[in-house]
Amino acid sequence: MTTDETTASAAKEVTATEAAPQASAIAHALASSERPARPSALSTSVTFGWRALLKIKHVPEQLFDVTVFPVIMTLLFTYLFGGAIAGSVSAYIAYIAPGVLVQSVLFITMYTGTTLRTDIDKGVFDRFRSLPIWRPSPLVGMLLGDAVRFIVASIVTSIVCLAIGWRPAGGVVGVVLGVALLLVFAFSLGWIWTFLSLILRTPGAIMGVASFVLMPLLFGSNIFVDPATMPGWLQAWVNVNPVSDLVTGVRALMNGEQIGSELAITLGWSAALVAVFGSLTMWKYRDPR
Repeated sequence: MTTDETTASAAKEVTATEAAPQASAIAHALASSERPARPSALSTSVTFGWRALLKIKHVPEQLFDVTVFPVIMTLLFTYLFGGAIAGSVSAYIAYIAPGVLVQSVLFITMYTGTTLRTDIDKGVFDRFRSLPIWRPSPLVGMLLGDAVRFIVASIVTSIVCLAIGWRPAGGVVGVVLGVALLLVFAFSLGWIWTFLSLILRTPGAIMGVASFVLMPLLFGSNIFVDPATMPGWLQAWVNVNPVSDLVTGVRALMNGEQIGSELAITLGWSAALVAVFGSLTMWKYRDPR
């Protein structure tokens, strides 16, 4: 053995001798310390919700659909139908304001699916599946983040309606309760687009299917006109349309009127949507093949 080889061998022995106590100390520290507590379902969901909001900070264009879109929808439909239906905008705004608020929020729920599909295509959710957390928390957190966007859209729409001349008889409390009912239904509806994002392959496909589903729900309802003015076959659809019950409930709360069975029907639909499409979403999320 040469002198260089002898020196190298001796250096390795010294290094191994020094490393052994260090490795032993590290193993002892890991074995003796307490493991951190497993994060709760609420904390992980809130964390993913915060992640969804941070994405808006880096891509502020995502706020376009919850700020500009509600303003356009409110002004367009109010001034387009106000004179023809009620004779004036001031007479029509009390009827359409709750309805256009529902329309604006429900229409932007489709972006929940497109956002999730984009994350899946980037491989982000493959990492989330491997984390030791409550399995649905990335999906629930994303929907919670979207709920904040829905609140922004509700505030913007309400301000525009107030500027036009809307004076809700239910006051601030009635408006808040109406928005709360709307958010419950919007959160539940979002599970449909979440499921679609797991079975459709492109964000464009999700937008197309979501638009096809939302059009008859929104325009075939009592958002714009009294169903009594519609033909019988259309009244039959409007009467069973869950959006009609939602609009009637929101309208009653905001206008300070007695709310009827629409509240229970809307909450029942919301529970059914979460039970059905939430379960389908988790089934597909566990097995993405």
